[in-house]
Amino acid sequence: MKLESIALHEGYKSEEATKAAAVPIYQTTSYTFDNTQHGADLFDLKVPGNIYTRIMNPTTDILEKRIAAMEGGIAGLCVASGMAAITYAVQCICEVGDNIVSTSQLYGGTYNLFAHSLPRQGVDVRMVSHDDFDGFENAIDENTKAIFCESIGNPAGNIVDLKKLSDIAHKNGVPLIVDNTVATPYLCRPFEHGADIVVHSLTKYIGGHGTSIGGVIVDSGKFDWVANKDRFGVLNEPDPSYHGVVYTEALGPAAYIGRCRVVPLRNTGSAISPMNSFQILQGLETLGLRMDRHCSNAQTLAEYLKDHAKIAWVNYAGLQDSAYHTLCKSITGGRASGILSFGIQGGIDSCTKFIDSLQMILRLVNIGDAKSLACHPASTTHRQLNEKELESAGVTADLVRISVGIEHIDDIINDVQQALDKS
Repeated sequence: MKLESIALHEGYKSEEATKAAAVPIYQTTSYTFDNTQHGADLFDLKVPGNIYTRIMNPTTDILEKRIAAMEGGIAGLCVASGMAAITYAVQCICEVGDNIVSTSQLYGGTYNLFAHSLPRQGVDVRMVSHDDFDGFENAIDENTKAIFCESIGNPAGNIVDLKKLSDIAHKNGVPLIVDNTVATPYLCRPFEHGADIVVHSLTKYIGGHGTSIGGVIVDSGKFDWVANKDRFGVLNEPDPSYHGVVYTEALGPAAYIGRCRVVPLRNTGSAISPMNSFQILQGLETLGLRMDRHCSNAQTLAEYLKDHAKIAWVNYAGLQDSAYHTLCKSITGGRASGILSFGIQGGIDSCTKFIDSLQMILRLVNIGDAKSLACHPASTTHRQLNEKELESAGVTADLVRISVGIEHIDDIINDVQQALDKS
């Protein structure tokens, strides 16, 4: 099936008991065992099945299967938020003394996790500009466990050359982890460009309606953890916290995603609720329709702003004169998703007046909603960063970010125009 059909049908056929056409909400904490041996086999990973909703849930299982199929991976793991997905994706393979190498153009929450929280837990994160490929090579050492990037940077709008980064990662025996939230699998499937692991904030375009928070990790199943066993002992040596299981032996190509489930998720418990999984499934069904409209609206708004006398600059990879336009064509098929950023003549004072004057476009810090949303990242999503970190993340004081919704484009432009008139 094509992506639009997978989003509606993958992983579920009307279940035997009720013949329900829609995916049921399995609002339960626990699941019964046939007998004592059955329970033991479940905990030994010898048979598949449900144990406890902190670890797995039938509603969530269908969401995991659908997103994994859309990304072209072998399995997924849904968790409580996008930040939980990023945290677990790193914690699954990193221990004290290890490091990862990341692009510096990142969502503010990710930047803060990487710059401050993980280092305090003994995992170093080395920041490199997304296009400094020599910098990536030089930052990797024997303790590096992964390269991390966003396919489309939020809010900088940069598009990353996933093929070059994956080549560097694989040359050095580490996986490439890609946050594909802004692009979604509808515009970009990072595994096709060599990536190994994908994460999403399901809160954004996949959920799409600003109602439910969630995250997901998807494993391509293609990275050879056994060939790099000296670097990834956590997957290739007996795990004393899980009765001595060796994940590469027990789970084969799914060793990584399996450990994500039974170690960081099981032990720290950032589980997604079945109700949120159900609501995100509803959003996933219309992802393709909405992304088409998000992209066309954002393209039209970017072109309008580019020629506006009050606009100092516009970042949107769909524009012909964007530094990322060529990569946009090769990585996302020429469409740059629904986020754009720009500066207004007069600097931060004009930006503040503009945002405060919006009438239809909502002032908040989410992205990917069906409704258009605006924010000033330097004072909100990236407020915790110092001046040097803001510069590294590509966030200037005059940057306004709009997550362009699916309203009629005339109404979006009219609201932007009247706010510019007051700026």
